Amino acid sequence: MMLLHFLVVALTTWASLGSAAITEIHEAGTCAIYKNCGKKSFFGAQLPCPYNGAAVTPDDSTRAKLVDICGPSWASSKVCCDGDQLENLQLNLKKAENLISSCPACQANFVEFFCSFTCSPNQSQFINVTGLGRATSGNDIVAELDYYVQPETASDFFDSCKDIKFSATNGYVMDLIGGGATEFRGFLKFLGDEKPLLGGSPFQINFPWDETPNELTRLGYSAKSCSDSDERYRCACVDCPGACPSLPPTKAENKCRVGMIPCFSFAIIVLYSLVLIVFVLAYKSIIQFRRGPFYKPERLRLLQGNGEESEDEEEGDIVQSPEMVESPSTKTYSLHKALQSRFTTVGLFCAQFPGLVIGISLLIVGLMSLGWLHFTIETNPVRLWVSPNSAPYQEKEFYDNNFGPFYRAEQAFVVNETGPVLSYETLKWWFEVESNITAMKSPLYGITFDDICLNPTGEACVVQSITQYFVGDFDNVDDERWKEQIDICTSNPVNCLPPFQQPLKPSMILGGVEAGYTEAQAMIISWVVNNGQEDSALVHHATDWETALEAYLLTVQEQASTRGLRVSFNAEISLEKELNKSTNTDVKIIVISYLVMFFYASYALGRISFRDRLRSLIESKFTLGLLGISIVLLSVSASIGLFSLFGIKVTLIIAEVIPFLVLAVGVDNIFLLSHELELVNSKHPEEPVEHRIARAVGRMGPSILLSACCETIAFALGAVVSMPAVRNFAIYAAGAVFIDALLQVTMFVSALTLDQIRLESNRVDCLPCLRIEVSSPSQKGEGFLAIWIREKYAPSILKKEAKAVILMVFCGFCALALALIPKIQLGLDQRIAIPSDSYLVEYFDDLYAYFDSGPPVYFVTREYNITERAAQKSLCGRFTTCNEYSLANILEQERKRSEVSYIAEPAASWIDDYLHWLNPTLEECCRFKKGSTDEMCSPYARDWQCDVCYAERDPQWNITMNGLPEGSEFMNFFSFWIESPSDPCPLGGKAPYSNAVVPDYNRLTINASSFRTSHTPLRSQNDFISAYASARRIAESISRETGVEVFPYSMFYIFFDQYGSIFTLTTTLIVAAEAAIFVVSSVLLGSLRTGAVVTATVAMIVIDIMGVMAVWGISLNAVSLVNLVICVGIGVEFCSHIARAFMVPNIDVLDSNRSSRLKDSDERVWAALVSVGGSVLCGITLTKLIGVTVLAFTRSKIFEVYYFRMWLTLVVVAASHGLIFLPVALSYFGGSECTIEDEYGVYNDLATRRYRSLFEEPERAESEEDEEEDAEGGPQN
Repeated sequence: MMLLHFLVVALTTWASLGSAAITEIHEAGTCAIYKNCGKKSFFGAQLPCPYNGAAVTPDDSTRAKLVDICGPSWASSKVCCDGDQLENLQLNLKKAENLISSCPACQANFVEFFCSFTCSPNQSQFINVTGLGRATSGNDIVAELDYYVQPETASDFFDSCKDIKFSATNGYVMDLIGGGATEFRGFLKFLGDEKPLLGGSPFQINFPWDETPNELTRLGYSAKSCSDSDERYRCACVDCPGACPSLPPTKAENKCRVGMIPCFSFAIIVLYSLVLIVFVLAYKSIIQFRRGPFYKPERLRLLQGNGEESEDEEEGDIVQSPEMVESPSTKTYSLHKALQSRFTTVGLFCAQFPGLVIGISLLIVGLMSLGWLHFTIETNPVRLWVSPNSAPYQEKEFYDNNFGPFYRAEQAFVVNETGPVLSYETLKWWFEVESNITAMKSPLYGITFDDICLNPTGEACVVQSITQYFVGDFDNVDDERWKEQIDICTSNPVNCLPPFQQPLKPSMILGGVEAGYTEAQAMIISWVVNNGQEDSALVHHATDWETALEAYLLTVQEQASTRGLRVSFNAEISLEKELNKSTNTDVKIIVISYLVMFFYASYALGRISFRDRLRSLIESKFTLGLLGISIVLLSVSASIGLFSLFGIKVTLIIAEVIPFLVLAVGVDNIFLLSHELELVNSKHPEEPVEHRIARAVGRMGPSILLSACCETIAFALGAVVSMPAVRNFAIYAAGAVFIDALLQVTMFVSALTLDQIRLESNRVDCLPCLRIEVSSPSQKGEGFLAIWIREKYAPSILKKEAKAVILMVFCGFCALALALIPKIQLGLDQRIAIPSDSYLVEYFDDLYAYFDSGPPVYFVTREYNITERAAQKSLCGRFTTCNEYSLANILEQERKRSEVSYIAEPAASWIDDYLHWLNPTLEECCRFKKGSTDEMCSPYARDWQCDVCYAERDPQWNITMNGLPEGSEFMNFFSFWIESPSDPCPLGGKAPYSNAVVPDYNRLTINASSFRTSHTPLRSQNDFISAYASARRIAESISRETGVEVFPYSMFYIFFDQYGSIFTLTTTLIVAAEAAIFVVSSVLLGSLRTGAVVTATVAMIVIDIMGVMAVWGISLNAVSLVNLVICVGIGVEFCSHIARAFMVPNIDVLDSNRSSRLKDSDERVWAALVSVGGSVLCGITLTKLIGVTVLAFTRSKIFEVYYFRMWLTLVVVAASHGLIFLPVALSYFGGSECTIEDEYGVYNDLATRRYRSLFEEPERAESEEDEEEDAEGGPQN
């Protein structure tokens, strides 16, 4: 163990002056202590004698040694020390040089400070002996003294040393020589405190600061500055902030705000307010103008024959007088006719040959499902979220191949929430726990911790625990002084090295520290396990041992509770196991959700009457609903089989989400076809079933095609995304939606035909072989929902005032959502991904609460010939000729602005430690056996057995790097250094760097190397994202300045790379999907304006959902990105059918609106709502609302947040836009082109239909109204 008792020099007294007890004389030329007088104990150090006599003139040999140690300024003065003290002084100063040699100013100040203390002829002026002891020899010895130093001198001394780095621990030399002091008083106090057994002072040295006795004068001199203008004392940048260049400022994050509101949000609010004001003023002006006498066309005013305006006139109704109406011209859109004709043909074929169609459909689906033989699920998170072609993926591969996969960490927290966790009994218990963990064997392979642990020295496993301060042996714990032992170790970890030879920072093993480490609330224990390539024997052995560890720590939790403590832990396998447990729970919830939706759909499709139960048995649609849901599942199966055949792996997102998506689309189509068939049945009961089915398919087929094309293309666009999870989802979703649409218009149509034949044959649903003789039902009328939409809902929202309010409110919500989008957080908190009752919840809470260290980060160089001097200068930081913007210097400067760099610790620079290890003044470091240049001395070999490396070198080793090794000599010395232990020379490379450098001795180069540092504690997803972005920025700046290819690597980086571009990716996907929707809908609807309205409505749906995400705490990540893509598809489903019914209104529905005052676009909107509004509401809206509600009972937080919350928002927002906003928007901005089909198949526009309706007899209209009054109530339209 390294000793640092360089503070005190032994002085002895003359025998004749042994009676002096106190320093009585304080004047120039007088000593206070001199020579050695003995030891306190057999193992103690020599202590000085009290001597208050005159300074002496040394002999020539003593003078020469004094000048060699303390410098030429001591060449002529008298002294208060002898040769023995100088021997000890030199020995102990060399021990300090091992740590401070990279900073000449600090080294010079150390020498001056302790040379003055030991040998100054004016010693008594600033030293006062205050206590004596008795040596084993019987002599008086100094036990305590006061050392008076000028505060300015002490401060300058401290400042010159405070920033010197100790690379091996990513820490500071001040942690080792000053107890981590942050100012000069603490530094000198640590140096002066009596710690004889731990390398500190053998007696107590006090440094009084309050008062100076009159007879004393404080020692003062001009201490060297680390940024001294004299290059002999100037320190390297990494050890001296004043010697560093200034880094250019980072690009400030754009945080433009108006008060507390982001500028973007403020601009949206202002813009909407202005638009709203203009809209209200314009609306009022138009109303006023229309109510004026000059608004009404002369022709209409004369026709009405009075000067009063009716409400009809205000609405601008067409005059219901055939004498005054001109026959309008008709317009057709050939694509409408072609589509309806083709779908009518398809429907007729499927209705005429239902068995054949169903058989062929099942055969095709069965063949596609054969791809299940190649079915595989991708669970590896790296391959799920990161593209193999991406930089982070390739960097991880490089790191794993060169340095080995990042180690596996097993970590536990022992917490006392009511007080200090440390006690003698707790320590005894935990030593036993760790001993059991080390000794236990895994259940399958019989593996122990020693078989798989990280063992950098080959002598001991890495266990980061407070037990390692006691070398893992409870016998070293003193039952009375254990607190003192811990205080000593935490203040100077290098004096309590664990068996694996790396100092343990207190913050790594103790947490919740407020009043001192012995009062900490938590112990932190980490077992470090080697990792291997996926499916390797090492990984299997490690997971087997971790299984045993998990089981044992669960029992330890129970033990801890009996002691008033709490244990939380995480093994490397824990997260995956708990996520799988969560998935199993989610599967049950998903299945229940689907079953509920199935039963609802089956009920809602049928006509259940509790007054006529026999009839209800026939009119039930349970079998049809079952077939419809089965078709959805078949489409999913076919899609998975097809793409599995091409090697596209399934993910859990696909398994959980796509059935939901396809069920939403499929159920809606089922309702549309079923309800259209009911309408056809009521209008054309005399036609054969096959022809009625053909009519229904001809009407609804183009609408299904429209939604299916928009959704398929929107999802397919996601296939260009590089993120595998999103890409695979997009491919499977597009395939499933398209296949489902094909099956809906073929297989389901055939099933619908068979069901209608069964119904008209009075056969029982589910048991078609049973036939019940019941009276034929009266002609079916509309159900309650259809009547409500026709008579109440549609007319209400189409009133002028209502339309204006709806438009303003929905646009207002959209503006508000846009303003909230900047508030959306990024990331996916691990605590959300695990079940709420998982033992990992407490672990992650403790990790954020008590672990005050950030994750390690490595800056990796590759394929760079570091054996050349220029390359060495581009990397190093502790030599005066290192490049100003070298890798080490940039990392050090970034560390100083940790608020933006997130770098917390000095970088472990192997190149600096290696080259300083060669310094011949560090006699315990590089040593060859006598007469050899290829065989190293053992660490504790005697000095006479060894020669110091570079001692006779010409040019000599120096801080300017001149003469340091290059080429083959570099690699030769490197091979010795990398095997050198850290004790007694702390610069040895084996423990800290054996896994950090990849040498190639054949090519005489370094293939790869890493410079280790660590992040600041990262407490949130935003911290992780910012830390990764900062590391990227730093690596790019290093590469730019040095020409070295450098990349940053930390275990979490690969998962957070997505967040650098996720906003761009999200925007690109949604905009591309919107563009596809616009093109497809415009073409299939025959109107650019209607296509634009549909596209805008879908965009508003997505924007509103993103606004809710900001309010409801739903972060943007890959999961929510997939859900946003789903929102686009489902949004189309809510809008496309109504838009199609608007452009091609149902003639029978229009005929029923003769008495209404609605005109033009309003009438077509009314017809669209009456035709398909009930299907949209009963089908997709209520079906999904019921299914989503079930998800509220999940125990999985991720399912609650990213599925229940987002899907509930989707259903509510999409339904409100599709059923409220879209109709209003179509009435204002919908396309003017409109074609309809009458009962003879002739296409006319709406104006022609109005023209013809003027000549119909009133009696016919009245008879149709009478028929409507006879309509029966029911759950559907």
